Amino acid sequence: MRRAIALATQNVTSGAGGPFAAVVVRQGQIVGEGVNTVTTAHDPTAHGEVNAIRAACKALDSFSLEGCELYTSCQPCPMCLAACYWARLDAIFYGAKAADAARAGFDDAYLYEEFRKDEAERALPATQLLGGEAWASFATWIESESKIEY
Repeated sequence: MRRAIALATQNVTSGAGGPFAAVVVRQGQIVGEGVNTVTTAHDPTAHGEVNAIRAACKALDSFSLEGCELYTSCQPCPMCLAACYWARLDAIFYGAKAADAARAGFDDAYLYEEFRKDEAERALPATQLLGGEAWASFATWIESESKIEY
Protein backbone atom coordinates (compact mmCIF):
# COMPACT_ATOMS: atom_id res chain seq x y z
CA MET A 1 0.00 0.00 0.00
CA ARG A 2 2.82 2.40 0.82
CA ARG A 3 4.27 1.88 -2.67
CA ALA A 4 0.91 2.82 -4.26
CA ILE A 5 0.63 5.92 -2.08
CA ALA A 6 4.23 6.96 -2.86
CA LEU A 7 3.64 6.49 -6.59
CA ALA A 8 0.45 8.59 -6.42
CA THR A 9 2.24 11.43 -4.66
CA GLN A 10 5.22 11.24 -7.02
CA ASN A 11 2.83 11.31 -9.99
CA VAL A 12 1.48 14.67 -8.80
CA THR A 13 4.83 16.23 -7.89
CA SER A 14 6.35 15.20 -11.25
CA GLY A 15 3.42 16.71 -13.13
CA ALA A 16 2.67 13.40 -14.85
CA GLY A 17 -0.94 13.08 -13.72
CA GLY A 18 -3.48 12.81 -10.96
CA PRO A 19 -3.03 11.55 -7.39
CA PHE A 20 -3.81 7.92 -8.14
CA ALA A 21 -1.60 4.83 -8.37
CA ALA A 22 -1.85 1.10 -7.87
CA VAL A 23 0.29 -2.01 -7.65
CA VAL A 24 -0.62 -5.61 -8.36
CA VAL A 25 0.94 -8.14 -6.01
CA ARG A 26 1.32 -11.88 -6.43
CA GLN A 27 2.77 -14.01 -3.65
CA GLY A 28 4.14 -10.92 -1.91
CA GLN A 29 5.91 -9.56 -5.00
CA ILE A 30 4.86 -6.57 -7.11
CA VAL A 31 4.12 -7.79 -10.65
CA GLY A 32 2.66 -4.55 -12.01
CA GLU A 33 2.54 -0.86 -11.18
CA GLY A 34 0.55 1.97 -12.64
CA VAL A 35 -0.11 5.66 -12.14
CA ASN A 36 -2.82 7.92 -13.48
CA THR A 37 -1.77 9.14 -16.93
CA VAL A 38 -5.14 10.40 -18.18
CA THR A 39 -3.93 13.89 -19.11
CA THR A 40 -0.43 13.02 -20.30
CA ALA A 41 -1.52 10.00 -22.38
CA HIS A 42 -4.69 11.73 -23.58
CA ASP A 43 -6.53 8.58 -22.53
CA PRO A 44 -9.54 8.75 -20.19
CA THR A 45 -9.10 5.05 -19.36
CA ALA A 46 -5.48 5.47 -18.19
CA HIS A 47 -6.28 5.32 -14.48
CA GLY A 48 -3.69 3.98 -12.07
CA GLU A 49 -5.53 0.71 -11.49
CA VAL A 50 -6.05 0.05 -15.20
CA ASN A 51 -2.39 0.81 -15.95
CA ALA A 52 -1.28 -1.49 -13.11
CA ILE A 53 -3.56 -4.28 -14.36
CA ARG A 54 -2.20 -3.88 -17.89
CA ALA A 55 1.40 -4.00 -16.62
CA ALA A 56 0.75 -7.08 -14.47
CA CYS A 57 -1.01 -8.94 -17.28
CA LYS A 58 1.89 -8.18 -19.61
CA ALA A 59 4.47 -9.27 -17.00
CA LEU A 60 2.58 -12.50 -16.28
CA ASP A 61 1.68 -13.09 -19.94
CA SER A 62 -1.96 -13.65 -18.98
CA PHE A 63 -5.32 -11.88 -19.14
CA SER A 64 -6.21 -13.35 -15.75
CA LEU A 65 -4.80 -12.05 -12.48
CA GLU A 66 -6.16 -14.86 -10.32
CA GLY A 67 -3.87 -15.24 -7.34
CA CYS A 68 -3.12 -11.51 -7.27
CA GLU A 69 -4.25 -8.57 -5.14
CA LEU A 70 -4.51 -4.91 -6.06
CA TYR A 71 -3.25 -2.19 -3.71
CA THR A 72 -4.52 1.20 -4.79
CA SER A 73 -4.02 4.65 -3.34
CA CYS A 74 -7.77 5.36 -3.52
CA GLN A 75 -11.01 3.42 -3.66
CA PRO A 76 -11.49 2.43 -7.32
CA CYS A 77 -13.90 4.32 -9.56
CA PRO A 78 -16.62 2.32 -11.35
CA MET A 79 -14.44 1.71 -14.42
CA CYS A 80 -11.50 0.51 -12.37
CA LEU A 81 -13.68 -1.63 -10.14
CA ALA A 82 -15.11 -3.32 -13.24
CA ALA A 83 -11.57 -3.83 -14.57
CA CYS A 84 -10.64 -5.52 -11.28
CA TYR A 85 -13.53 -7.94 -11.68
CA TRP A 86 -12.65 -8.61 -15.35
CA ALA A 87 -9.03 -9.24 -14.31
CA ARG A 88 -10.23 -11.77 -11.70
CA LEU A 89 -8.18 -10.26 -8.90
CA ASP A 90 -8.48 -12.02 -5.54
CA ALA A 91 -8.79 -8.82 -3.48
CA ILE A 92 -8.62 -5.03 -3.55
CA PHE A 93 -7.01 -2.97 -0.80
CA TYR A 94 -7.34 0.83 -0.94
CA GLY A 95 -6.04 3.84 0.93
CA ALA A 96 -8.24 6.91 0.53
CA LYS A 97 -12.02 6.61 0.18
CA ALA A 98 -14.10 7.85 -2.76
CA ALA A 99 -15.30 10.69 -0.50
CA ASP A 100 -11.68 11.82 -0.10
CA ALA A 101 -11.28 11.91 -3.89
CA ALA A 102 -14.51 13.91 -4.16
CA ARG A 103 -13.14 16.47 -1.68
CA ALA A 104 -10.18 16.92 -4.04
CA GLY A 105 -12.45 17.38 -7.07
CA PHE A 106 -12.60 13.77 -8.32
CA ASP A 107 -16.25 12.85 -7.79
CA ASP A 108 -17.57 9.62 -9.31
CA ALA A 109 -20.94 9.69 -7.52
CA TYR A 110 -22.73 10.82 -10.68
CA LEU A 111 -21.60 7.65 -12.47
CA TYR A 112 -23.16 5.42 -9.84
CA GLU A 113 -26.37 7.47 -10.13
CA GLU A 114 -26.36 7.14 -13.93
CA PHE A 115 -25.91 3.36 -13.76
CA ARG A 116 -29.01 3.04 -11.56
CA LYS A 117 -31.18 4.79 -14.17
CA ASP A 118 -32.98 3.08 -17.01
CA GLU A 119 -30.98 3.35 -20.22
CA ALA A 120 -33.45 5.82 -21.75
CA GLU A 121 -33.08 8.19 -18.76
CA ARG A 122 -29.29 8.44 -18.79
CA ALA A 123 -27.46 11.61 -19.76
CA LEU A 124 -25.45 9.74 -22.42
CA PRO A 125 -27.82 8.35 -25.07
CA ALA A 126 -27.22 4.75 -26.14
CA THR A 127 -29.16 3.25 -29.05
CA GLN A 128 -28.93 -0.27 -30.41
CA LEU A 129 -28.30 -0.55 -34.15
CA LEU A 130 -28.12 -3.69 -36.32
CA GLY A 131 -28.59 -6.08 -33.40
CA GLY A 132 -29.33 -9.04 -35.65
CA GLU A 133 -26.24 -8.46 -37.76
CA ALA A 134 -24.13 -7.91 -34.68
CA TRP A 135 -25.20 -11.31 -33.33
CA ALA A 136 -23.19 -12.92 -36.16
CA SER A 137 -19.96 -12.25 -34.22
CA PHE A 138 -21.32 -14.20 -31.26
CA ALA A 139 -22.55 -17.03 -33.45
CA THR A 140 -19.07 -17.25 -34.95
CA TRP A 141 -17.58 -17.29 -31.44
CA ILE A 142 -19.88 -20.09 -30.32
CA GLU A 143 -18.85 -22.22 -33.30
CA SER A 144 -15.13 -21.40 -33.12
CA GLU A 145 -12.82 -24.24 -32.18
CA SER A 146 -9.87 -21.87 -31.66
CA LYS A 147 -11.48 -19.57 -29.07
CA ILE A 148 -9.83 -18.96 -25.72
CA GLU A 149 -12.65 -18.69 -23.21
CA TYR A 150 -12.49 -16.08 -20.53
